[in-house]
Amino acid sequence: MRSEFLSFSPPMIGEEEIDEVVKTLRSGWITTGPQVERFQSDFKEYIGADAALALNSCTSALHVALAALGIGPGDKVVSTPMTFASSIHVIEHVGAEPVLVDVEPDTLNIDPDQIEAAVKADPTIKAIMPVHLYGHPAEMDPILDIARRHKLAVIEDAAHSLPASYRGRMIGAPVDGDVTNLVAFSFYATKNLTTGEGGMLTGPPDIIDQARMWSLHGMSRDAFKRYTAEGSWFYEVLLPGFKYNMPDLQAAMGIHQLARLPQMQRRRRELVDQYHEAFARMDGLELPVERADVQSAWHIYAIKLNLDRLRIDRAQFIDELRTRNIGSSVHFIPVHIHPYYRDKYKFAANRFPVAFGAYERLVSLPLSPKLTDDDAADVIEAVEDILAKNAR
Repeated sequence: MRSEFLSFSPPMIGEEEIDEVVKTLRSGWITTGPQVERFQSDFKEYIGADAALALNSCTSALHVALAALGIGPGDKVVSTPMTFASSIHVIEHVGAEPVLVDVEPDTLNIDPDQIEAAVKADPTIKAIMPVHLYGHPAEMDPILDIARRHKLAVIEDAAHSLPASYRGRMIGAPVDGDVTNLVAFSFYATKNLTTGEGGMLTGPPDIIDQARMWSLHGMSRDAFKRYTAEGSWFYEVLLPGFKYNMPDLQAAMGIHQLARLPQMQRRRRELVDQYHEAFARMDGLELPVERADVQSAWHIYAIKLNLDRLRIDRAQFIDELRTRNIGSSVHFIPVHIHPYYRDKYKFAANRFPVAFGAYERLVSLPLSPKLTDDDAADVIEAVEDILAKNAR
């Protein structure tokens, strides 16, 4: 058994990031400035996006996306219960109402057929917010088709899905056809690319410009240069905006994280392959999938326990991992069973049976390019031991 605890998702920070942060500190410019401009430009090029806006979180990116689209009181947004609550909080923050629909059994991504049914039943729905869960893209073609036919915006929660692609198109790149499409990314400490905290919004340049104003107090664009040699003290507040800008200290990390992302993804996939090969031989588990027409970012490796073959429940399984010094988590507690949403919208736990049924069986195992082969072997050994000792 391991002598040291294996964290669920340790960040992989290199000397390049450390040196760039120190350089930024010494430059005297530590808030939003040249490093943010460079990071936005590099990210836009990497994704193939039309425009990009760096922010202090993915939650902020989702919030300013809704605000820039003018979604507010009297409007509704379709989304999924299988996500972190912040995805749905932002809908409430702008005064709109979330309309939750169930998920597909294999990927646990939002079910396009149920989106269609919800949209047909409610003309006040103005947008669709799919979440690319665990890094596996949702079925975007049917979702975009629904959006075109019903003249809806699409705001993708891509917190898990850098870098991921759907049918050859990288998540965050422009979509074909007449659909307003914005994509929000996360750079939280556990993400495939981290700036500690942070996020990015991609989309059409005119909407990103509007989102930019929302992200910094609603000040006019000129305000972003007011402390530079070519700037001016004068600015105008055009919107009741927020305080969501990314500082240069975070961007300094992101610049080098982005440059090393392909290398980190190769290692992440090597670990996924090791897990797949080992766990496929074990009873008691259902493994995560990657559909043929996508490339998953493999942000999270979430197994489902076949509880009918075990004498322990999910909580006990996690406790057993912990006693073996293996960290784990659960992604996610469905939104509709959290007290705020449960009570406000009168959701029963089985209102979304696929999401709730999966939740009762989910365990997220350690996954990070920082893990060694020995770390992966320890995880595999621990899972195998727990299954063997607790089989029915």
